[in-house]
Amino acid sequence: MVAEAAIGVDIGGTSLKFAAVDREGRVLRHWTRPTPATNPAEGILRELLTGIEKLLAELGEEAPELRVAGIGIGSAGQIDKRDGSVAFAVDTIPGYTGTPIKARVEERFPELPTFVDNDVNVLALAEKHYGAGRELQDFVCVALGTGIGGAIVQSGKLVHGVYGGAGELGHLSVDFNGPRCSCGNYGCIELYASGTGIERLLKERFEDAAKPAWELNAAGLLTAWQSGDSLAGEAMDVVLGALGTALAGIVHALNPEAIVLGGGIVEKAPALLAAVEEATRLRTSPVMWKHVRLLPAIAGNRAGVIGAAAQVWQDT
Repeated sequence: MVAEAAIGVDIGGTSLKFAAVDREGRVLRHWTRPTPATNPAEGILRELLTGIEKLLAELGEEAPELRVAGIGIGSAGQIDKRDGSVAFAVDTIPGYTGTPIKARVEERFPELPTFVDNDVNVLALAEKHYGAGRELQDFVCVALGTGIGGAIVQSGKLVHGVYGGAGELGHLSVDFNGPRCSCGNYGCIELYASGTGIERLLKERFEDAAKPAWELNAAGLLTAWQSGDSLAGEAMDVVLGALGTALAGIVHALNPEAIVLGGGIVEKAPALLAAVEEATRLRTSPVMWKHVRLLPAIAGNRAGVIGAAAQVWQDT
């Protein structure tokens, strides 16, 4: 039997990660390049094509017996699954909206099938095939980081919606009178529980009050909260209340087997999962809560490239 690998690429606002991944999710080769700061949209395409070409060349030299089955890409922004382009992206990557990722990759590598999806959707694939979702058919992934991303898996398959925009769970509103979000909605959960949302919340909270000794950002808040700081505890009540409200809404809407919680914020605070679980339980119908679990994401820091590559195995 011929050994097979897929190329997995994770495109983010700060870096592009490349890997060759086999069917068991093992990373055979891996490296990272910074996201270009100048003209990032065009720079990303340039780095993307160069990185894939380099990886294919190295595999050809060092493992000529290995067959590359395809290319899978996970990217920041909303991805139009119909043509693999960026349907919408915030200003983290200026000018990225409309970038034709799939078309440009297939133009350079026509012999390899190419798949493109949102970065959190591919994280959900990593959890489905190799992590917390291996035994699950219906679950939701929520990634708490600089922003908040989401992905929905039903009957073992990702839910994409009409064009690929399903799972934008960071823009569920927890307060219709809340501040305006960049998406156009009001009181989105991203404004209260993402890295940028927590920083905004803290700066507003302490604008006219004595500032605490810890830094007014997510890392500072989580560290102080875990050490028992009372001011941090009061601020975390807001964050946890917002998170619990959003996750309870997800449970009521989708009745999943589990919510898999991951992202940089969760990794920084081991105590956070239990606190979020309690905040969600208090807001969830008992009969619905009986059938859902809150699980930590376990696919690891290479989950993006592993999940991106898994598109090849899932779709071919």
